Amino acid sequence: MTVRVRFAPSPTGHLHVGGARTAIFNWLFAKHHNGKFILRIEDTDIARSTRESEQMVLDDLRWLGLQWDEGPFRQSERTSLYRAVADQLLEKGVAYRCYCTEQELEEKRKQAEKEDRPPHYDLTHWYNRRSDFMFPMTAT
Repeated sequence: MTVRVRFAPSPTGHLHVGGARTAIFNWLFAKHHNGKFILRIEDTDIARSTRESEQMVLDDLRWLGLQWDEGPFRQSERTSLYRAVADQLLEKGVAYRCYCTEQELEEKRKQAEKEDRPPHYDLTHWYNRRSDFMFPMTAT
């Protein structure tokens, strides 16, 4: 078995201590098992992610003496791959589209907070699918 571990920071500023800890442990685990340490950049938060922050994270990792074996891979550059896989899952009937509005999702978050529980999707649109939805495996 080949060990492959990844570290996936969000480039929104300098690497923080928790991220540094995770990166160090993952790097050590990979090296101990003659594996690969992969760097994946979680840059899908367009409002907060910047290339400058990404460079700061890379510099911080280098300062820690951590060298990645593969990457960095930017999530934002892989959306076509994710779209293709999501489409396959939808076609197989093992995934579903969510038709919740931002307002509905925010109301669900507020209700969860009010009930002192973590936010959790309640599958509303899985059980109450649009009337034109048909499972691909049962479509004629």
